[in-house]
Amino acid sequence: MHSAESLPVTLHHRLVDSLYVEAMVMADEARAYFDRKSDTLQQGGDVMARLSFTCESLKVTTRLMHIIAWLLTQRAWQRGEITREALADPKYRLGEAAATDPAVLADLPAHARALVTGSQDLYARVLRLQTSGSGSGQDDDNAPAGAARGLLDRLHQAF
Repeated sequence: MHSAESLPVTLHHRLVDSLYVEAMVMADEARAYFDRKSDTLQQGGDVMARLSFTCESLKVTTRLMHIIAWLLTQRAWQRGEITREALADPKYRLGEAAATDPAVLADLPAHARALVTGSQDLYARVLRLQTSGSGSGQDDDNAPAGAARGLLDRLHQAF
């Protein structure tokens, strides 16, 4: 069984809290950077570069807001505010995030590239967590069990 119930509750809680803090810090950093940098870009430069920068700023923000919303839902589930069955509702799933074109990414300033790739990596980790069934409200008996999952399941059974 690959559900949040197969993870020790404290481990699931810590994982969600850790990801939440990471997402909030990244969101704050992205907001500050993109606000500051967009002011500089407005003063000149290529129109397409400004447009690409603005689009990537929105993608990063959207990605992070989807992540934060999903993590808040997990916290609500942990507190018993949302039932396990309700988590299967699409409104509680991780929202889709637009991909970044590698050519556009290559043209961005280094800090913007780091924010884009960081938000993509965080999104991918949260998506794997949701897909694994951990906290998704669904059991996924067909999901392959990785070494870490097997160890966690054995630890949970032992204690």
